[in-house]
Amino acid sequence: MDFQRTQDTFELAGRQFPRVTWYKQKGMRGLYICLLFVVLTSATNGYDGSMMNGLQSLPQWENYYHTPSPSKLGLLNCIMSVGSICALPVVPYSADILGRRTSIMIGCSIMVLGVILQTLGFTFGMFVGARFFIGFGVAIAHGSSPLLIAELVHPQHRAIYTTIYNTTWYVGSFVAAWLTFGTNKIAGNWAWRAPSLVQVFPSALQLTFIWFVPESPRWLISKGRNEQALTVLANAHACGDEQDEFVQLEYNEIRQTILLEKEFEGNAWSELWRTPGNRHRLIILVSLGFFSQWSGNGLVSYYIHTVLNQIGITNSTTQLLINGILQIVNIIVAVGSCFFVDRIGRRTLFLFATTGMLCVFIVWTVCSARFSIDGSKAAANAVVAMIFIYYVFYNAAWSGLLVGYAVEILPYNIRAKGTTVLWLAVDLSLFFNQYVNPIALNAITWKYYIVYCVWLAFELFIVWKFYIETRNTPLEEIVKHFDGENAILGGDVATEKSRQLVETIEMATTEPIHANAGDKEVHVQHSEKSAV
Repeated sequence: MDFQRTQDTFELAGRQFPRVTWYKQKGMRGLYICLLFVVLTSATNGYDGSMMNGLQSLPQWENYYHTPSPSKLGLLNCIMSVGSICALPVVPYSADILGRRTSIMIGCSIMVLGVILQTLGFTFGMFVGARFFIGFGVAIAHGSSPLLIAELVHPQHRAIYTTIYNTTWYVGSFVAAWLTFGTNKIAGNWAWRAPSLVQVFPSALQLTFIWFVPESPRWLISKGRNEQALTVLANAHACGDEQDEFVQLEYNEIRQTILLEKEFEGNAWSELWRTPGNRHRLIILVSLGFFSQWSGNGLVSYYIHTVLNQIGITNSTTQLLINGILQIVNIIVAVGSCFFVDRIGRRTLFLFATTGMLCVFIVWTVCSARFSIDGSKAAANAVVAMIFIYYVFYNAAWSGLLVGYAVEILPYNIRAKGTTVLWLAVDLSLFFNQYVNPIALNAITWKYYIVYCVWLAFELFIVWKFYIETRNTPLEEIVKHFDGENAILGGDVATEKSRQLVETIEMATTEPIHANAGDKEVHVQHSEKSAV
């Protein structure tokens, strides 16, 4: 499957099909446009981080809350992660039981409530409590949005669309950075209330457009709604033609794979570490979550105000301008990298990005030390330059692939629970970063950067050791990269083990498995499963 995007075909079930142009197909065009609003879940997160950066630079906000101490700032930022962590126990059950679309709607509704309370923010405690609700809602929406995208889009476009999902973090960050830059000119409290109120719009747009997005066909099949699933696949991938060869192959592969997973694996939490392949996946998921936040980016994402103060850049207008320009660079690099995921490969991008981040952070640390020693203006300017260069490397992989890679390496039966583990790792690392970073920066200044230099070296080793390549592989077929001949996979490219399991199920039932929408669900009695 090592073909390049420049070829005229893509592969599914071992067969080659002509590449499709999404905007020339009516069903696909409408779906992809509506899915653009689903990706706004990540934009909400990005908006929040940049808004908090901006608010800390606004004298109006600082005066209203009586210049919060570093400890209070840490609480203010980390409380959103606390809200997300509290929501995580219900996230996979919501996604698997209620469905991807319903979970997104629940999460967005909670976020709307949180933003309203945050905008009112009569007291510091009220502001903190509102951010808890925002984090709670974000976790629920985050737990389903990338799943819905990965399970709906055409296999040819999965890599681009799923990586674009997390890069919209910068779209929200960009809007917040420049909005707070503009409201800095407002004399009253609306200088900070206005940016807070605007945070409601992504969730409001999602609540509107989610009604035009179909449910995941994989979730529908898992619930026995096969006819509806086939219709969704046909509308999304073949202009409504349910007899299209590609749709039939795709439907057959998905249906048999989910059937095999339900009958012979299940979706208990223990599945995450039961097999060698799943333990490999778990290592990647946990490392993705922690590395995406513990690579030094948390210093700038939430505390650029402190970082710039320590190199002598204290003017609020200058700080907001640097933050705004940084978001423009981030958007360009992060979104641009999405279009090279299948061409260059996931593993190569991760290695390139992590190596570059390590080298840049070492220089960043040295320049910060020089400024601390002799107050060199050149050293301060070099630190600003290193911040921009660092994010070029970071966005080459860690921005988009954080979600895209995590979602695709997980089989359907543990996809919701696996991504919950990812978000738990992200939230735990954010909680630590957001509470510890301002205290550590205030206490030991530039020496704190040395910790990240050592950690980045460790990250590079883990990426080299465990991250494997999955490019140009259909979603169900990625299991072969992790499980080999033991992979549970249906359809025309099923492993020998899977073929035998399908035959066993067929022998134990009155009806064989077909790829037609009218088939009845196959049920295997406990005694027959035990005999297998």
